[in-house]
Amino acid sequence: MLLVSHSRSGSTRAIVDALAAGAADDAIDGVVVRDLDALEATVEDVCAADLVVLATPENFGYMSGALKYFLDAVYHPLLDGGVRRPYQLVVKAGNDGSGAVRAVERIVRGLSWPAARPPLIVVGDVTDADREIAAELGMALAASLEMGLL
Repeated sequence: MLLVSHSRSGSTRAIVDALAAGAADDAIDGVVVRDLDALEATVEDVCAADLVVLATPENFGYMSGALKYFLDAVYHPLLDGGVRRPYQLVVKAGNDGSGAVRAVERIVRGLSWPAARPPLIVVGDVTDADREIAAELGMALAASLEMGLL
C-alpha cells in the first residue's frame, strides 16, 4: 500500500498517520505500507504498490499543488505502461472537499484506476472520531489487500 500525501498544516498528515496505523494493525499480515510525500513519490513507487492512497488538503477548492505535481509526473508513464491500481482518496477539507474530489477523480479516471472505497472527506478540524474513521479505513483497505479483493 502506497500512501502519497501532502500536508502543510499537519491536518492531512494526522489523517494519513491514523490510516497508516490502521493498515499496519497486527491482525493484518503481508501488507507493507509505504508513506511518501507527494513531491517524492515516483512511477516506480506506484508500480511496486497494489493500492495507492492519495491524500490532500483542499486548497482553494482543489487538490494541493504537490499532489497535482505527483499526478502530472506519473500520469503519462503509467498510462503508456498500462499500469492500473485501485486507489483511495482522502481529502482534508476546509469547505466541502467536492472540488478536490472532482479534480482527483477526473485524473484517475483517465488512468482507469478504480476507487477502492468512496473518498474520505474530513471537514474542519481533525477530531479523534476522524482519526478513528481513518484507522478503520486503513485496516479495511489492508484487509482487502490481504484477502486479494483489491
